[in-house]
Amino acid sequence: MADPELEAIRQRRMQELMAARQGAGSQQNPDQQKAQEEAKREADERRQMMLSQILSSEARERLARIALVKPEKARGVEDVLLRAAQTGQIVEKVSEERLISLLEQINTQTTKQTKVTIQRRRSVLDDDD
Repeated sequence: MADPELEAIRQRRMQELMAARQGAGSQQNPDQQKAQEEAKREADERRQMMLSQILSSEARERLARIALVKPEKARGVEDVLLRAAQTGQIVEKVSEERLISLLEQINTQTTKQTKVTIQRRRSVLDDDD
């Protein structure tokens, strides 16, 4: 299972590099754009296939609902799951409860601490006596 996953990661990296080159001002002809879109679609299909192998149906549904609201968070969770599967940390299908605990761990790690500091400006007319 590691070889197709590794290939999917390589494909995604190549797509990112191609997108960066395209953003640099080089125009691609329509055939190249179609080929790039096709490669991206195939990489997404492989990614979804791998996720379906490691997630239970309930966990896939929950992840799909999260992707509707916060696609970047869902993508990050998918990356974590795929990495864990590649390293052999996942030996059985991930249940919805395990996915929820993973989401909670990610939330605690990525919570931003907000600190508000109020500074009062003193006026010349204020009297501290």
